Amino acid sequence: MEEEKQVELEGKAAPDFTMKDKDGKATKLSELRGKKDVVIYFYPKDFTPGCTMEATEFSRDYKKFRDAGIEIVGISPDDEESHQKFRDKMGMPYPLVADTDKEVSKKYGVYGLKSFMGREYMGVNRSTFLVDKDGKVVKVFKKVKPAGHSKEVLEALRG
Repeated sequence: MEEEKQVELEGKAAPDFTMKDKDGKATKLSELRGKKDVVIYFYPKDFTPGCTMEATEFSRDYKKFRDAGIEIVGISPDDEESHQKFRDKMGMPYPLVADTDKEVSKKYGVYGLKSFMGREYMGVNRSTFLVDKDGKVVKVFKKVKPAGHSKEVLEALRG
């Protein structure tokens, strides 16, 4: 079911949300319309191996994205305090969204059933959305593998 929701978003307006940068300044996604393309990546949890790898790669490549007029936004169910520690430890130059009530994850269709070692549970499925300057979702990456994902997104944007 959650995959169908993701596919439905392609070609449609990206659901709005508020993000905070490393200094705590809040910005709405809609405020970037007409100014920047946006990479929105959903990840399950701060400080876990896959999420740390993904954050490291996006941080490493941030200048390439910024030079191309693209903002990066990371979203997980962790709270703002956890995000601030994660940002500080990882040297993240881009904003994160504390989606503690999972409302943003649900709007994007990435909150759903997951399984790990034979156990099923509800959680955030690692996914990335490319949003153009008009605020429209132009590409969706589902079931993302953290290693090499930043490069994969950059190549998709150049292609």
